[in-house]
Amino acid sequence: MAEPVALESSASAGEPNPVGGANRQTPRTGRVDLPERVRLVVLFGGQSAEHDVSRVTARNVLAALDPDRYDVHLIGIARNGRWLQLQGLPALDGAEATALTVSGNHVDPIGHLRHTSTRRHDDDLNGDDLATVVLPLLHGPNGEDGTLQGLLEMSGLPYVGSGVLGSAVSMDKAVAKELCGHAGIPQAGWVALHEREVDVEALASAVERLGLPIFVKPANLGSSVGISKVATADELASAVATALDHDEYIVLEEAVTGREIELGVLGNEAPRVSLPGEIVTGAEFYDYEDKYVTGSAELVIPAELPPEAIEEAQRLALVAYRALRGADLGRVDFFYESPGRGLLLNEMNTMPGFTPASMYPRLWQASGLPYTELIDELVRLALERHAHRGSRRR
Repeated sequence: MAEPVALESSASAGEPNPVGGANRQTPRTGRVDLPERVRLVVLFGGQSAEHDVSRVTARNVLAALDPDRYDVHLIGIARNGRWLQLQGLPALDGAEATALTVSGNHVDPIGHLRHTSTRRHDDDLNGDDLATVVLPLLHGPNGEDGTLQGLLEMSGLPYVGSGVLGSAVSMDKAVAKELCGHAGIPQAGWVALHEREVDVEALASAVERLGLPIFVKPANLGSSVGISKVATADELASAVATALDHDEYIVLEEAVTGREIELGVLGNEAPRVSLPGEIVTGAEFYDYEDKYVTGSAELVIPAELPPEAIEEAQRLALVAYRALRGADLGRVDFFYESPGRGLLLNEMNTMPGFTPASMYPRLWQASGLPYTELIDELVRLALERHAHRGSRRR
């Protein structure tokens, strides 16, 4: 069997719009190259359950950055929401060996970002303003749900990752499923309910439609927090209560018996799709403990799939990325039933885990793009997207 390869889409090929409408060419202003020196504002920490994961990610990204190219500013967001600027760059040993510490002077988010964007550095660029990019290494609520992205839009700074709309709809499982269903992407059965709609009749109807077992999830949360697997009707009320502790909307999903397949997407006008990877879980499902505590899951890259399944997974990943308004990067997750229904979309993550051991960087490493070069490309894409948007506003 031939070796699988990453997929490169073509913006000039007149590909169909996955959310309807006629084919059309996107106006472009050309490629923007990465400058010789960039001011990079790294945001990490945050208020979600993935606070500590973000700190580990930031430490690894900092270690991979070329100090001759990047003038790095570190801002940690504490669990209480305070923004704290680290003074200088930490030595990556001792307490900083595995995770950056959220500490430093309190800063006003908007004021600091705007000040950073207009600072002039008297360096080897003859005092010219450095290009500034924000790299938000944050996950979950107030990190990848559109709220932070709105703040960054107000600051006028380029930033890595999906915008307000793409972040918001991807974070909301119910809205994302609606959009991807409209785009024709196969999915497992699901039902979304607002807390005011939750009653005995609604839950009985969902079970009748989906069968048992099912998963009960908060609509707007990541890292498998608040998720329960329900095997009997007697367990349903408790699972719903757990999900409603985290969000006013919940999603009930059919439990799929299949392999967990993930792909990375990178780019904007002509995004690339990586080789597929597979998660072989050490738990009943890929939960928070398995992801961040026990680490018992095995990542298999590339996933052993038939060539036609790889091609279809890459195609569907690109359709989902475009339907959900992905930008710069995204990880698209599927279930794979064989025999059965084949590929079924699970979700898209707009800011996937980004340590060197995480699936997304490893997918691109296997596809020929090492970790350090991946970071450089994301910064370049953020600058390019910002420039293209600016050209449309003039």
